[in-house]
Amino acid sequence: MPARVNPFGNFNFRVEIDGIGQIGFSEVVLPIESVDVIEYREGGEPTSVRKLTGLRKFTNLVLKRGITASRELYDWLQRIRNGQIDRRDITVVLLDEAANEVKRWILKRGFPVRYQVSTLNAEATDVIIEMFEVAVEDMELSQ
Repeated sequence: MPARVNPFGNFNFRVEIDGIGQIGFSEVVLPIESVDVIEYREGGEPTSVRKLTGLRKFTNLVLKRGITASRELYDWLQRIRNGQIDRRDITVVLLDEAANEVKRWILKRGFPVRYQVSTLNAEATDVIIEMFEVAVEDMELSQ
């Protein structure tokens, strides 16, 4: 009987951003990839629709982490906001329980498009979370 293959845990990952390096995040929402469907009718087939593949599209990558003194990501957003072109590849690496790399999502030509900080509350004891949303043009899965 073949050995059972368990799915990987959801908690062991790292994020690498070109020009910044490894950054710890508490949550990553990978983009959803979709392909547009182009429908058309051929003249000889009045009741059925033909379908072609259209453009590939991706939702934005969402990165969340506890706020720190580091300004690297926020400064990247400021450069974009000031009209500078600063696109970077971002890699999300999934690790197994022994910290070995098992999957790698490579997100191409990304740039930050949204920044948000969690609500500040004097009665709370949890960590302040900052969220970066990054538009990406392409995504590849390796391994």
